[in-house]
Amino acid sequence: MVGRCLLHRIIIVFWYLKVRRASVNRPPTPDADEDDDDGDAHTQHHHHHQQLTLQEIINIKLIESGEKEKLKELLRERLIDCGWRDEMKALCRAFTMKKGRNNVTVDELIHVITPKGRSSVPDAIKAELLQRIRSFLMTAAL
Repeated sequence: MVGRCLLHRIIIVFWYLKVRRASVNRPPTPDADEDDDDGDAHTQHHHHHQQLTLQEIINIKLIESGEKEKLKELLRERLIDCGWRDEMKALCRAFTMKKGRNNVTVDELIHVITPKGRSSVPDAIKAELLQRIRSFLMTAAL
């Protein structure tokens, strides 16, 4: 996959910069013996919320900034322009005709089409999106 190592390095740098900057304001992590013993759902949810994954943090930042919508729109435009969307429509039509219109569910179509759809996104589009994400992360980390 194009840029996978680069994206991984970018994420690590972003995480490092964010952790160093945010650690001043972060409350101390309680010791294991200080945890509530009742184990209720609220407490468990609260602990999960405090331990957001890097992917969740990036997703939140992308949403809050409006960048996620811009990236989705860019991806949609590029996939239409290169004919990817028409190719996926044709695959869906062919699968539906083969199985019969009344015998196909949306979930089944998604299950069948997703692997082909993901693998057929042009490398140039992936690279462009990775570059946009990289630029966003570098800007957000400053």
